[in-house]
Amino acid sequence: MGSNQVWKHSVMVCAAITTHQYVSAEQIVNGMHQAKAEGADIVELRLDCITNFHSHHDLKIILQNKPLPVLIVNRPKWEGGLYEGDENKRLEALQLAVELSADFIDVELKAASCLPTLVEHMRNHNSHGKIIVSCYVDGTTPPHEVLLQLVELMQATGADIIKLVTLAADITEIKRIFSLFLYCQVPLIAYSVGERGLISQLLSPKFGGFFVYGSLAGNPIPGLPSLDSIQEAYKLEHVNADTKVFGLISKPVSHSRGPILHNPSFKDVNYNGIYVPMFVDDLKKFFSTYPSPDFSGFSVGIPYKEEVLRFCDEVHPLAQSIGAVNTIIRRPRDGKLVGYNTDCEAAITAIEDALIEHGCNDGEASLGSPLAGRLFVLVGAGGAGKALAFGAKSRGARLVIFDIDFDRAKSLACAVFGEAQPFKELVNFQPEKGAILANATPVGMHPNTDRIPVAEVLHPLFKLLWKTTG
Repeated sequence: MGSNQVWKHSVMVCAAITTHQYVSAEQIVNGMHQAKAEGADIVELRLDCITNFHSHHDLKIILQNKPLPVLIVNRPKWEGGLYEGDENKRLEALQLAVELSADFIDVELKAASCLPTLVEHMRNHNSHGKIIVSCYVDGTTPPHEVLLQLVELMQATGADIIKLVTLAADITEIKRIFSLFLYCQVPLIAYSVGERGLISQLLSPKFGGFFVYGSLAGNPIPGLPSLDSIQEAYKLEHVNADTKVFGLISKPVSHSRGPILHNPSFKDVNYNGIYVPMFVDDLKKFFSTYPSPDFSGFSVGIPYKEEVLRFCDEVHPLAQSIGAVNTIIRRPRDGKLVGYNTDCEAAITAIEDALIEHGCNDGEASLGSPLAGRLFVLVGAGGAGKALAFGAKSRGARLVIFDIDFDRAKSLACAVFGEAQPFKELVNFQPEKGAILANATPVGMHPNTDRIPVAEVLHPLFKLLWKTTG
């Protein structure tokens, strides 16, 4: 116990096996094989989650047939787990796991008085297993000083590894987790659960985390990346202290396809960067908490494309005229945040390409765009809607704009010399043949990707481009 060289350190991916989905030890073994196939290096097994758990029978099957190293946890209810029985029996199950060659044993800080007995049991059975002393913090993430005290208490137990878990009420709390790695003399597993805590997993290798947790396919867990995304999108084995961080600032953020688009691009050009989803509740707190040059750039999504302008040090003229920013770069030479709008050209070009692909290039030839002279029906006058409106106007389209906020629709229509109509009229709107319908609202976002707030009798092309731009 207490060695700082537990294993040669490289990021290790631990699959969280939520055992309540399995009804037998044999099925748990199958789950471990699935975890291995999906790229896990280790599996964490919660004994307290197993229905009708029989320690001798179940642990023998599990540990004698394990395809991967196993971390055994038997979490009591007083530490947020499910075990409510006799404490001695709970600890006896951990001792049995030692006898059966479990690779890691998790012991709560509050139960650390049992460590001498457990260590002696390891020696008597020539076990090479490692002790993890853990602490699960109730409520929101405490101040840095409190977290540091917990780290010091866990280190003082002589554990091989320590583990600290919090619940993130805001993404800015994660910075306190990252700062703890500087103070540890033993390997540290530290993260926050919940959707706002996702970056505590994905950026853990950058700050020196010992494990990264992932979820199995078909069993998503809030705040954990899937094992597949760790392997295919994030490739966390390449993340280190020098890795530059990019991400999508949005609320919600789970729908984003950014990680599977940007991270492979970084690798293709040999750039040491990672792109992650960032569930942000408060822009001011976020930017003041993460001013480091290592946080090098951001995409901006719903609902922040307009609000974020006031947090940029400089704004590109196009973005300023549109009144919306969807891309921010932290300028290397001075650290200033510079805002851009790439939605405008990207979205309009995508629509033009779709029209050409479907043989609809009948716009006015003098303007060189299939949108020229065409009716462009825009639903949503927020940040994304503004970019589409200005882009369509630049191509010579005629605009009709709908928004739940009619005043906002009128304001945008005035800016692009278009027409605003009340949102309630959308369901009865009859477009002319060949009209474009562009969706700039949350309707149709994941997981309800087949939803559209218009009549089903609309022209097929009208509906086609709703899906293209939605």
